[in-house]
Amino acid sequence: MKKLKHEGELFKAALLAGVKYAEGRGAVEFEATDSAADKALYVYRLLVHDKIIAPMPEEQVGEKTVRHRLATWYAHQLREGDPLLE
Repeated sequence: MKKLKHEGELFKAALLAGVKYAEGRGAVEFEATDSAADKALYVYRLLVHDKIIAPMPEEQVGEKTVRHRLATWYAHQLREGDPLLE
C-alpha cells in the first residue's frame, strides 16, 4: 500500500464526499456523534455495495486500509492538476 502524498487531506475530502453521497442516496443519516472511523467504514461498505470501488479481502478491512482506499477513490475523482494530486 503506497502512501499518497496528501493522503490526510484526500481522506478528509473523501469522507465529506462519501457522507454526502450516502445521505443523498438516502442510505443513512449520520449523527454529529458518529466517529470518522465509523463513517469511513460505512461509506466504504456502501461504495463496495454500489460497485463504485472494488472490495478488499475481509481480513484486510481495517481503519488504516479503509482510509487509504477512500483517499485513493477520491484522488481518482479529481481533475488533473489539482493541488492534492501533486
